[in-house]
Amino acid sequence: MDTQYLKTFIQLSATKNFTQTAKLLFVAQSTVTNRINELEKALGKQLFVRDKKKVALTAEGQLFLGYAKRLLELEESAIEQINAPDFSRKLIRFGTTNSIYENYLYPIIRSALSNDLNTATRIVINHSFEVLSFLQDGLIDIAFTYIPFTKNGYICTPFKEDELILVTGKKNPAFASGIAQKDLIALDYLFCNFALLKVGLFIRELFPPHHQFKFEIDNSSKLIPFLLDGIGYSFLPKSLISQYLADHSLISIPLLDFNTPTIKSYYTYKYDDSFVLTNIIPLIEA
Repeated sequence: MDTQYLKTFIQLSATKNFTQTAKLLFVAQSTVTNRINELEKALGKQLFVRDKKKVALTAEGQLFLGYAKRLLELEESAIEQINAPDFSRKLIRFGTTNSIYENYLYPIIRSALSNDLNTATRIVINHSFEVLSFLQDGLIDIAFTYIPFTKNGYICTPFKEDELILVTGKKNPAFASGIAQKDLIALDYLFCNFALLKVGLFIRELFPPHHQFKFEIDNSSKLIPFLLDGIGYSFLPKSLISQYLADHSLISIPLLDFNTPTIKSYYTYKYDDSFVLTNIIPLIEA
């Protein structure tokens, strides 16, 4: 499958505009149209719904988008490794969510870099589902996620547990003595679905269905500057903000009539990856 078709498909899925996609790819608009038509012909499925007002992915197009991105990543990874100047150096690839990386991985990666393992290290940061997909596709060697992975051929081990706490800036003392669940709706809540499944669902269910949050972002650490400036409230992992709690620039809001679930993370690798088992797992367990 022509990778130019895939790149065009991914770009069009982002812009939802043929003219803009053509400009970004430095090709004629007719080229974009032809590439999408050829891709749909090859797949035997319509990938986009097109009319004069909008361009939108079909259900099949949405499904194919993830595969297209992974195909390009596989190609880039293969080209990079083939052209690596030093084949004797083992490339070790960590996949992780942003919050797990920021909270826990520095000591492990520092040890991997400082130990004489003759390795090159790469870090890939993404959401848990994507990180596990990268592991299955051979794009990474070990995955740190908020989702346990039970597929045959892989070893999944509990990694860390963290406390989920409600915090705000010290300029917001209104609920310093505690908050009831019914009063959450009144907060200027800054939402980040940093942990999927149980924890992410828990936070959403604290609010009415289809609640529109004041602010949403997919990277929990990027919330912190807003909180420090006194803007809003958010549930965050305690380990992520411990330094701000210690210097009192952020304050923890006690929960009066409900509790939060424990944030659990995991690391997963292929059961027959002897390098990870011999060299990386001891660093994690140290």
